[in-house]
Amino acid sequence: MASQQEKLPLDTILCGDALDTLRSLPAESVHLAITSPPYNLDKPYANHDDDLDYEEYLDWMGEVWAATKRVLVPGGRLCINIGENKRQNITEPTYSAFIRQLVDLDMLYRGTVIWNKHSAAKHCAWGSWKSCSNPHIVPRHEYIIVFSRDQFKLDGDAPSDLTADEFMTATRSVWEFGPESRKRIGHPAPFPMELPRRLIKFYSYPGNVVLDMFGGSGTVGLAASELDRRYLLIDNSPDYCRLARDRFEKEHGLFQSDVPDIITIE
Repeated sequence: MASQQEKLPLDTILCGDALDTLRSLPAESVHLAITSPPYNLDKPYANHDDDLDYEEYLDWMGEVWAATKRVLVPGGRLCINIGENKRQNITEPTYSAFIRQLVDLDMLYRGTVIWNKHSAAKHCAWGSWKSCSNPHIVPRHEYIIVFSRDQFKLDGDAPSDLTADEFMTATRSVWEFGPESRKRIGHPAPFPMELPRRLIKFYSYPGNVVLDMFGGSGTVGLAASELDRRYLLIDNSPDYCRLARDRFEKEHGLFQSDVPDIITIE
C-alpha cells in the first residue's frame, strides 16, 4: 500500500486529460476521491465542450468512474457532487445514471446526501405560470452520491480527527450551506470549501491521499492540505491549473516551496 502511494506525485496538480491521467496512476493508491464533474449543461469551461450528446457524456463518465475505481484502495471512497439535469429531453436524472453506472461497476453504494444550497434569491418560475398545465420544479439542491470499492470499511491506524458535532452533522442526509461565488473564484462551476472539508473528515484518516480528477479551481486540494491529508488534482485546463496553484499561495499564505507544482501530462 505505502509503496503504491510513494509512486504518486503527491501534493501536485496534474495538467492533462482526466481519463488518460487516471489510467497512468498506480492502482490502489488513493483513499478518497471527491469530484464535481462537468454537468453537461453548456457551462463555459476553458478546455471542455460541456454540451455533448447525452449518451456520449454518460459513456465518457462511465469510463472515468472505472478508471477511478482502479486507483482506489479497498474500502476507498468515491464522492460525486452532481446537480439536477434541467434539460427536459433527458429521461433519467444524471445522478441516477451515475448511481446505475457505479453499481454496474460493482462499487458499493453508501448513500446520497442532499445539499441544500439556500440559493433561492434569484428564484423564477419554470413552465406554466400559476397553472397545473405544465409546471416545473426549480432545483435548489444538489446531490453527493457516495460509493466504496470492494468493502465498506476503510482500514487505517491513524486516529480520526472528527469532533462529535462534526460526526453528527455529517451523518445527516441533508447538508445545508451556501454555494460558492463564480466571480470570486474565477471558475464557472466552483463548489464551497465546506463540501470537501466535510467529506474529507468523514471519509478519510489524516495522512490519507485525496484525489479530484476534475480539479478545477483546486478546492479539494486546498481542503485536503488544510486537514493534513495528501492530495492530487487533475485538470485539462492550464488556466485552471494555474488558478488552483495561485489559490494555494493566496488563501493559505504558503511559501513558494509549499505551493504545489503543476505537472503537464502529455
